Amino acid sequence: MTLQEMVDAIKKRPDFGEVGMVACHNGVVRATSRDGRNVKGLEIKADRDRLETILREMNGRKGIIQVAVHLIEGYRKVGEDVMFIAVAGDIREHVFPVLEETLERIKKEVTRKKEFFTE
Repeated sequence: MTLQEMVDAIKKRPDFGEVGMVACHNGVVRATSRDGRNVKGLEIKADRDRLETILREMNGRKGIIQVAVHLIEGYRKVGEDVMFIAVAGDIREHVFPVLEETLERIKKEVTRKKEFFTE
């Protein structure tokens, strides 16, 4: 699934007329780690049950029409996509905080990653 496909699916909702914005995140594998080491790839695993719990909570937030997430598990090379998030809602004051919280919670509570470094 692509980020565009996620947004297109949201736009087909019968209640899309209530949406004032869709904010998106496209996470990719960076060539360097936060500590500056050269990365050649990541291994990503996800707790899908925990993800569903978070999505239920985020979809219940005020002004939010839909939060959609696509996680790509397995080995990913530098430059490859890792995660897409699309948050559709009425106004930016509702949408941006939900996008940020969803991202942070997925990174802390759902995904486990192992970095592979160049020699």
